[in-house]
Amino acid sequence: MPEIQPFGGILYQGAPLERVLAPPYDVISKLQRDELYDRHPKNIVRVILNREPGDAGYAQAGQCFREWRQDGTLRADSAPALYALEQSFEWEGRALRRVGLLARVRAEDPARGAILPHEQTRKGPREDRWRVLQETRANFSPIFMMVPDSGARLSDALGAGLAGTPAALYTDDGGVAHRLFRITNASQIASLQALLRATKAYIADGHHRYATALRYRDANGPEGAWTLGYFTPMDAPGLLVLPYHRILAGGPSRDEARRALGGTFLLNDVKDAAAAARDAGQSTMPYAFALAWPEGGALVAEALPEVEDLFPPDTPPSLRALDTQFVHAVVLPKLLGIGDEDVSYVHSFAEAQQALSDQACRLALLMRGTPVRQIVDVAEARQSMPAKATFFHPKLPSGLVIHPLAV
Repeated sequence: MPEIQPFGGILYQGAPLERVLAPPYDVISKLQRDELYDRHPKNIVRVILNREPGDAGYAQAGQCFREWRQDGTLRADSAPALYALEQSFEWEGRALRRVGLLARVRAEDPARGAILPHEQTRKGPREDRWRVLQETRANFSPIFMMVPDSGARLSDALGAGLAGTPAALYTDDGGVAHRLFRITNASQIASLQALLRATKAYIADGHHRYATALRYRDANGPEGAWTLGYFTPMDAPGLLVLPYHRILAGGPSRDEARRALGGTFLLNDVKDAAAAARDAGQSTMPYAFALAWPEGGALVAEALPEVEDLFPPDTPPSLRALDTQFVHAVVLPKLLGIGDEDVSYVHSFAEAQQALSDQACRLALLMRGTPVRQIVDVAEARQSMPAKATFFHPKLPSGLVIHPLAV
């Protein structure tokens, strides 16, 4: 089961956090990277996603980190601690709150069943994270994990950790308010360690970082297995999984789509992309999505039961349940005749709507969010979801608490 330890986290000293922190590296566009560079000369983006190409960029990342530690911009806490993080935000008119624990965690092979992934990793990002790790010997973004919390015992223990003077306070660009607290009380630490030892963890975000942690362990021995983890209860209302929408460079007109999907789907014409995204998101059918066109109009598609026969017969049950698997195994290749080369991804409806407004796509395919239960089922079955199946919100900031490697 997950093994955690307190550690002396490295934190920014005196710098305005809204100017020096950054999102996780894999959601930062080139444009946003430039903006973060300009925002502050010691923004953490210079370490996690340096814009110099090749070896020079990795070397500069390591140099920045070392210099900032030497000049006092970054300083390690004198006593080991666990860190409770509260994120408060609004979504679709609701006030939500997510609380989680930042801790040193021992990376374990998935075969042991303590920490389970749901996504395959790619060589390029793995190598990129490895180079940053080698140059810095530190973790700047935690591996985001969700855990069962029977009886809300972990939630209660985390709530008790939100006490005293916060170690950090800031609000990010998306309006998410963060409060970070140190937990140094020995009995509280022991209680949190025991709670996590009694369960298992499912990786939500950070699969490439986790693969890199395992590689570092293999290269440096057991003490090299310690990495930075974040744990949050999976049933908490603040654990929000948003859809990744698909932007299609090619595809059918609305009439052609109706002909291709008719008889297999319940089809409903709606006035625009916003209505389509809302109606698809509220569908209770096993599979649902929406199509929207730049010239206007949209179509909500809810699958009839017989569509399951279109799946390849060897598709595992955990994958058969997924909208994303259905879209990529059946809808795009078999029904709409769209290849992977014509598909790109955006992680917000606003981006999809912008692509439609700019006529930067042939059409948009609007998805529902993937339920947490389906993510767990895929992980338990030791399967991997299609690309861009989940987008957890809010993201965890990079650089809020930096974890120095044990070796």
